[in-house]
Amino acid sequence: MTGSPRNAGALVLFSGGQDSATCLAWALDRFDRVETLGFDYGQRHRVELDCRGTLRERMAALDPRWAARLGPDHTLDLGVLGAMSETSLTREVEIGLREDGLPDTFVPGRNLLFLTFAAALGFRRGLDHVVGGMCETDYSGYPDCRDDTIKALQVALNLGMAKQFVLHTPLMWLDKAETWALAQRLGGAALVDLIVAESHTCYLGTRGELHDWGHGCGSCPACRLRAHGHARYREALTLDGRMPAAG
Repeated sequence: MTGSPRNAGALVLFSGGQDSATCLAWALDRFDRVETLGFDYGQRHRVELDCRGTLRERMAALDPRWAARLGPDHTLDLGVLGAMSETSLTREVEIGLREDGLPDTFVPGRNLLFLTFAAALGFRRGLDHVVGGMCETDYSGYPDCRDDTIKALQVALNLGMAKQFVLHTPLMWLDKAETWALAQRLGGAALVDLIVAESHTCYLGTRGELHDWGHGCGSCPACRLRAHGHARYREALTLDGRMPAAG
């Protein structure tokens, strides 16, 4: 969904990465009250959680309307998810493919749990809109990122909690170049520069050198995807002032 009641409240799944930072800007542009939620599940790239505070603070400074709308931040400990998962996102093992062809960065049940806990928190906080960065374009085949999965979960959450939650996935049909373009339209070059400098997406948790596209090892699937998308986005900027189309 794209249209939302202006006086409604939203809870954004905010990991500290590029996608979730763009989703936070998207929500701040649409809702009068926006809160954020992060999860500590023993992820290998836990450094992303350390990026969240700076991103929130500096995003609020970009626009006085955003500052007025940005509410509290929440972090939930889901260590049990990491403890029961044997994936390259929760173990110090080489990133590769599973026997079924899925990347072993897939953490089974992760997004299902994230959205369920978000809805439970939203229930208590009076926030009926939940925003997540799930994407079926650049999603590596993760089944819990599919549009059908999110729609089915929305139905289940509303039945199980007797509420009318709306699960928003503004990046669902965007590739990474289009996600960069969306950030540009929402917050201009200042937001793009902020996401480059302060967000974290690298699966290995490497900060290190600041590349044109952000911090990271430069070789894991997340870094390669982000770098490729940023290059295409920058290329489009130089072609007659065109921006990549973004849904």
